[in-house]
Amino acid sequence: MQYYGKTLAKVRSQALSRLLIVYPWTQRHFAGFGNISTNAAIIANEKVAAHGKTVMGGLDRAVKNLDDIKNAYTKLSQKHSEQIHVDPDNFRLLAECISVCVGAKFGPKVFNADAQEAWQKFLAVVVAALGKQYH
Repeated sequence: MQYYGKTLAKVRSQALSRLLIVYPWTQRHFAGFGNISTNAAIIANEKVAAHGKTVMGGLDRAVKNLDDIKNAYTKLSQKHSEQIHVDPDNFRLLAECISVCVGAKFGPKVFNADAQEAWQKFLAVVVAALGKQYH
């Protein structure tokens, strides 16, 4: 279990960095993070790494509330909809980046097709929950 924890710790910043690099229009929500003008700047940015940790930590909330993920994410969904004005499709893009990073870190023996299927279903529910409060 310790191996998985260390591996997921690396994924935290990589997934958000990948989102900002692969989908640069998502950077507009991170203007207060300082220099995110180049790929190297994004990867080295401590605020990006810290927010990546927050995002991945937020998945713990879903795990702890598997029976009611949508209600567990109500306030977070409202915040992203009403205050931050995040395009809800960005949640799907981030979920894709998380999956790529998790797959790359664990490799095909651990992150096989069955594991990926379960992970994708889990993230799809999280994405739907985060988009629930959008009008």
